Amino acid sequence: MWDSESESAVPWKKTAIKSDGFDETPCDLLVQIGDIGFHLHKYPLISRSGKINRIIYESGETELNKVALHDLPGGAEAFELAVRFCYGMEVDLNAMNISAMRCAAEFLEMTEDLEEGNLIFKAEAFLSYVVLSSWRDSIVVLKSCENLSPWAENLQIVRRCSESIAWKACSNPKEVKWQYTGKPPRPVSNTKSMEEMESSLKQAAPAGWWFEDVSVLRIEHFVRVITAIKVKGMRHDLIGVKSACVHYAIKWLPGELGVFTADEGAYPSAGRRHTITAGPEIDDNDVATRARDQKLIVESLISIIPPQKDSVSCSFLLKLVRISGFLKVAPALVTELEKRIGLQLDQATVSDLIIPCYNKNDNTLYDVDLVQRLLENFLMEQPESRGSSSSPSSGYTENSQISMNSKAYIRVARLVDSYLTEISSDRNLSLTKFQVIAEAMPGSARISDDGLYRAVDSYLKAHPNLTEHERKRLCRVLDCEKLSIDACMHIAQNERLPLRIVVQVLLAEMVKVTNSLTNYGGGGESNRHALTSNRKTLLVETPESFQEDWSDAKKDINNLKFELQTLKNNYFHLQNELEAMQKENKPAKSKWSIGWMKLGKTSKAMPEDDVTTEEQTKNAHRGLRYSIS
Repeated sequence: MWDSESESAVPWKKTAIKSDGFDETPCDLLVQIGDIGFHLHKYPLISRSGKINRIIYESGETELNKVALHDLPGGAEAFELAVRFCYGMEVDLNAMNISAMRCAAEFLEMTEDLEEGNLIFKAEAFLSYVVLSSWRDSIVVLKSCENLSPWAENLQIVRRCSESIAWKACSNPKEVKWQYTGKPPRPVSNTKSMEEMESSLKQAAPAGWWFEDVSVLRIEHFVRVITAIKVKGMRHDLIGVKSACVHYAIKWLPGELGVFTADEGAYPSAGRRHTITAGPEIDDNDVATRARDQKLIVESLISIIPPQKDSVSCSFLLKLVRISGFLKVAPALVTELEKRIGLQLDQATVSDLIIPCYNKNDNTLYDVDLVQRLLENFLMEQPESRGSSSSPSSGYTENSQISMNSKAYIRVARLVDSYLTEISSDRNLSLTKFQVIAEAMPGSARISDDGLYRAVDSYLKAHPNLTEHERKRLCRVLDCEKLSIDACMHIAQNERLPLRIVVQVLLAEMVKVTNSLTNYGGGGESNRHALTSNRKTLLVETPESFQEDWSDAKKDINNLKFELQTLKNNYFHLQNELEAMQKENKPAKSKWSIGWMKLGKTSKAMPEDDVTTEEQTKNAHRGLRYSIS
């Protein structure tokens, strides 16, 4: 961490302090602070410190020569600066010691009532006019307040520094002229022209120029700064996505768990400085303390993440969930985090969902219950689900059924299929949990069930001891009509599947072949031959074990084949008749049509101005009726 912009402090001394006028006067007071004792004179102290004055004169002992101030904020170092001030010696104030000196002055009651221009006045003036106007000094002072609680809080040092940092962080990057971590040094080469030097100085700082400097703070003060930045109105994406929160998590959360990596926030300078490590040199108390610190960091990050959707990536939220389970974070915060993930679950990847199960009562390797809750939150937060929830029917409405094919539903359905394939190798994964996850998404969300079949087949491989009933129950999640021809061919050769499922898939494929032949009836023989060959391939490649063990089913399949072939022949016969009729130029005419055409020609030939037109027309109609009858 960089040094303060102000002058460096004088070296600390633990010897007796003397100044002009007191060199030959023996010390008459011993001030004990921890293990360090200060041999001092009473007069300089009681003239500027109200607390020491009150202790000496209210004790009732005229020869009191020892005072213990073990709870003085800042310890012996801050007291030594205060003593130097009381003796009239020169005191160098800087960002490193000003907060401790201000708290010590408040503790010693060095107010204006005792002497004008006392230490409290001078410390406040330095804070207001020097520290708060500087970016670096504000962070240094806030960092130094970590060990001065609650004095720094009560004296508003933390609040003022946080607001100063937030104000500068929200500044226009083009107006950032101060030095910050990662800023390139100013050009000092004499070969550069004045125009080049001015252009380099006018270059705008990157949007996240303040991330690294703020991330050195302890989590409590980091939260105060982020809260102040929110009040100032900074964009939520700078607080969330690849931003301050992500940068802070990369630096402070443990890397041994595989949760956060340096490229998550694309910050090369964000190294993991504080991590939980395993080794004989670290005792249990140290590990427990660090675990509590990590838990506090995670809970604080969850509470300050912006509420807007996509303010942080779904991958980052899932990593927080992963480490929350390990550190036993408060359930209310985890529930809120799961709801946030449900809003953008379609952005997740399979590796993000592979989260270990930390529940001792659950023997599964992965937290399947967590994924189930995430899917429920996803469906609950979708506009289609909310719009259809008011419908009295048990299913989805027509509008929601159409919108179910949206990209978000399709992506999540594919994610679920890939996730099931990954976790299916877990031998402790129960059939019920697998089935619940597979059926969590509506059927219309899947365009194809090939991915789900891949997961089912992987589960059957990893669990060879399933009963026939359990295998049938597992295969109910599949929709035979949504399987591709490649998947159907694989099913026809898969002896792990129940025969009933194989028959259903074959029948579904035959129906598709028949429907396709109907649709492609006038499209030529090539389409018919291709579809027929696919059907024959499925039937020929059925395993012999099924034919031996299930002879009745084989007979039914042959009967169905014969019936389908008969239907196809009848269809071809009707198709040929239809094509023959279409080749004729004019359709065949019946006697009725010929008679009506003659009648039409007769009526057109009659003159309109003839007086006997109406009578002739009536006679013509009568004659026509008589002749037909």
